[in-house]
Amino acid sequence: MQYVRLGKTGLNVSPVSFGGIPIQRGTAEDTKAVVDKMEELGINYIDTARGYTVSEEYLGAALRGRRERFILATKSMVRDYAGMKKEVDISLEKLETEYIDLYQIHNIKTADFDKIFGDDGAYKALVEARQEGKIGHIGVTAHSIDDLKRIVKDHAHQIETIMFPYNLVEVQGEEALKEAKAKDIGTIAMKPLAGGNLENWRLALRFVALSGTCDISIPGMGDVGEVEKNASICGDLSPLTDAEWTEIHRLRSELGNQFCRRCGYCAPCTEGIDIPTNFVFANYLRKYGLADWAKDRYASLKVNASACIECGICEERCPYDLPIIEMLKKVEADFAR
Repeated sequence: MQYVRLGKTGLNVSPVSFGGIPIQRGTAEDTKAVVDKMEELGINYIDTARGYTVSEEYLGAALRGRRERFILATKSMVRDYAGMKKEVDISLEKLETEYIDLYQIHNIKTADFDKIFGDDGAYKALVEARQEGKIGHIGVTAHSIDDLKRIVKDHAHQIETIMFPYNLVEVQGEEALKEAKAKDIGTIAMKPLAGGNLENWRLALRFVALSGTCDISIPGMGDVGEVEKNASICGDLSPLTDAEWTEIHRLRSELGNQFCRRCGYCAPCTEGIDIPTNFVFANYLRKYGLADWAKDRYASLKVNASACIECGICEERCPYDLPIIEMLKKVEADFAR
């Protein structure tokens, strides 16, 4: 395994690393088998989150006796100081560890910045946790290109990593991510398989690894076979061929008309629907084998796809001309089954 430096964290990590969402559909024993295979093949970076139900707990059990062999990252949606202090302690308990290498403020949005980075914000709690040795580094995750740009412009001195959707059909963050790299912020590609929309996993992971945009990608790995496949990419980093580029262009053309890239330009919805999040949960329902988890998350939304009044304002804003109204109807129909 050839490792890469994750920006100014100085951590040396496998270029294709572990995303912890899919292990929710298995058992603790399944997770241990996955971690066994990662250790064998040299995948050393593990990403999970407080919101991934049993993921932290399963990983904590699987890492017993070998915690030091892995770089452990988790994240939380909490925005306030007191809440984030609690979240860090819960993560430490669930993961059965005395320290977490990277703690991330998850899914940061425009409305959150002042709260997160204010005097009573989550960032202050993470700084204190770092001073106390509970965490090693601080990062953020985002989905909107405008939020990514703001992070890079205004908060590069405060964070050490940023995670953002990046894959062969979602390249809207490319310029900002490269600017982040230039500032020595570690860049992490979430959704390298476009939420399961890209079935050619080898091409998708090679594209990210060879892009020069993100240091690492974190495809979800729910079983030993997925670990073996994903690890094989690390030994297959020859330049993309003409045939591969032809396939990339074909996939972009094919998915571009019906694929939500979560840029956020459709917002705000007049009825308060978080349109990209509805599509994300629909992908989990259809693609990831996480139907129960997706249904719970969908049901927890304050406003979901059923609230659409077909005003069409979102479609006017969408830079990709997506038929959002019809897509929302499909989301509601899928979750109603």
